[in-house]
Amino acid sequence: MGNCYGYAPPLNGIEWHEAFELYQATPQYAKINEGMSLSEFQFIYFWEYFHRLWARLMGFVFIIPFVVFWRKGWLDKPLMRRLGITVLLAAVVASFGWIMVASGLIERPWVNAYKLTMHLSLACILYSYLLWATFTVFQPQPSRFPHQVLKTWAKVISVVTAVQIVLGGIMSGAKAGLFYPTWPDMNGAFIPEVLLKSELWNVDNLINYDATLFLPALIHILHRSTAYLLAIMVLYFVWRLLKQDINALTRRAGYLLVSMLVIQVLLGIITVVNCLGAVPVLWGVLHQAGAIFLLSAVLFVDYQLLKK
Repeated sequence: MGNCYGYAPPLNGIEWHEAFELYQATPQYAKINEGMSLSEFQFIYFWEYFHRLWARLMGFVFIIPFVVFWRKGWLDKPLMRRLGITVLLAAVVASFGWIMVASGLIERPWVNAYKLTMHLSLACILYSYLLWATFTVFQPQPSRFPHQVLKTWAKVISVVTAVQIVLGGIMSGAKAGLFYPTWPDMNGAFIPEVLLKSELWNVDNLINYDATLFLPALIHILHRSTAYLLAIMVLYFVWRLLKQDINALTRRAGYLLVSMLVIQVLLGIITVVNCLGAVPVLWGVLHQAGAIFLLSAVLFVDYQLLKK
């Protein structure tokens, strides 16, 4: 939607009509939502405004206690440094948020998939860093884990999880689910025909991803394949982990990881098969939330195994 009105929402009928007229001048209205009613516009405005308001509120919720705790001397130097980095990361995330939103005001009727993915990736980095800092406060010294092979597996799983979240961001931004709403095949084929045409493998089809089916098909294949790979890796890793002599917290971390993996895979399948003509918002949101919970479980396992 972009910034259709300003920092404050429309407060009366005249302001709502003015905001609606601004929105009607955008590519999104002309190419997707032409003919929508004012009440429908108010619905999408609410969620856009709520997202921005929530982000600003998070800033105040963080900054005010941070300053108070700092002035009272309740933060040691290591935690102070971590929280300072958190503030800087939050500023970067917010900046890329505006860059992402602005990309939907030019030619495309929705935000650029790659910029959306960058915003998502930075947000996940911020979340991961803050969660890790939280672990250090509540569990300063986890038990040492001596099994180097499983430590390596944990690191690899973390990388694959990060790649999968990036692929999911591109899937969402390109609305790729709408083109192949079937599982386990993709509209009757396991490798779409468009990917077998060598002339389509070029940079232009990656940049102008909404001009052909090439990127939706490619990102589908990569996202599904990475999901299968991650599932196999996690199941094998946790099986090996639970065979070791480990403490109760690490054992619970393994069970949590498997549980979130199964839930996320099921949510992904349900989301895809319900992409019939329109993206199923509820299932899409649950799938995105599942990605954050899965990332949290991966980080929790990493902390138990890798924290020195």
